[in-house]
Amino acid sequence: MKQPPAFEQVIVPWTYSFPIDSLITRFKHSAKWPFGRLLAELLAQYLQHRFEDDLQRPDALIPVPLANRRLRKRGFNQAAMLAHWLGANLDIPCAERLLLRTHDTDAQQALNAEARRNNLRNAFALTPGAVVKGRHLALVDDVLTTGATAQALARLLMGAGAARVDVYCLARTPKPGETA
Repeated sequence: MKQPPAFEQVIVPWTYSFPIDSLITRFKHSAKWPFGRLLAELLAQYLQHRFEDDLQRPDALIPVPLANRRLRKRGFNQAAMLAHWLGANLDIPCAERLLLRTHDTDAQQALNAEARRNNLRNAFALTPGAVVKGRHLALVDDVLTTGATAQALARLLMGAGAARVDVYCLARTPKPGETA
């Protein structure tokens, strides 16, 4: 790869297709929290099996911060809820306040890969006093599409001295031409 990602690896059990896509959408946009809870429990089981095999356990789970405008509109950050549920199931601390979204950005869903990267330029920062140096951290989000958000956050964390950054998501959008 000419430009390898700043994160080590992405751990994701499903593709973003039926029925997972409808469960995630209902959790995220209709506040159907039981669907999110179910998916988080299944992801926790998947991760636990991976930890027993070869995956290194992170020191902390970090949810992707939500833009303030979207947080006010939606009323909750689905990534934070997922991270807390995963943390409780896996006995891994959730560091929800480690990262800040410094400015509201356009929703990523309607943007292509390049627009997503540009949209996220300088969108995130570490909270003052955040302890990152030497830590293995795992970013938590619901869906990975182009990886632009994960890349922006992992670059920030690695630049601050994190030893490793992994990404845990419920689902990954199939690449163009890829079947679900």
